[in-house]
Amino acid sequence: MQNGIETNIAMKKITKADLLSIDAYEAQRPVIRKAIMEHKKTRRVPLGPNAMLHFEDYMVMRYQILELIRAEKITDTDELQDELDAYNPLIPDGKNLKVTFMLEYPDEAERKERLQQLIGIEELISIQIAGFDPVYPIANEDLPRSTEEKTSSVHFLRFEFTDEMIEAARKGAAWTIRSEHLNYQYASDTLATEITASLLRDFA
Repeated sequence: MQNGIETNIAMKKITKADLLSIDAYEAQRPVIRKAIMEHKKTRRVPLGPNAMLHFEDYMVMRYQILELIRAEKITDTDELQDELDAYNPLIPDGKNLKVTFMLEYPDEAERKERLQQLIGIEELISIQIAGFDPVYPIANEDLPRSTEEKTSSVHFLRFEFTDEMIEAARKGAAWTIRSEHLNYQYASDTLATEITASLLRDFA
C-alpha cells in the first residue's frame, strides 16, 4: 500500500478493513487525491466530442467511498456496509471491464435535445480486441436509464471478455472503442499504452 492506496489490484472488493477513519483520511487526503487524479488519467477514454468512458476499479471506488464518508460524516457500521454494497459491484471481476459512460453536453438546452436523440446509445457502445468480434455491454443492471422520450447522461456498463480476447490483448492486440448509434458515430482506435496497461490489470 502506498499513501493509503493499494495498487495493481485485480478483482479485489472493498471491505471495511480497507477504509480509513475520517480523521486518518483527512490527514492523508491531499496525497491520496493527487495519486488518484494521476490514476484516473489512465482510466478515461474520450469517445467523440461529447462522451467519456470512465473505467472503474478498486482504487477509484475506494476513493469515492472515502470521499463520501468524509462529506457525510458516516461512521455507522450499517451505513458503511450500504456504501460497500453500492460501490463494490462497479469493481471488475476478472474477465470484465466496468464503465461509467457519460454524455457531456454543458449547455442545458443542447443536452435536453441530444438526450432525446440518443435513446439506446448505452447498448451500442462496443469494445473490440483486434481479431475478435466487438463486445457489447450489459447496461444499467441496477435500473433502466432510458425511456421512450430520452436517455440518461450517465450509464453503467459491464463488458465481458473471453479468455482468448484477454490473452490477445495481453500480447499487444489493438483495442477499438466505438459508438455505433446512428446519431453519434465515433471511434477511439489508438489507446495510449498507459491506458491499455491499466485496463489489462482488471483481468485476473
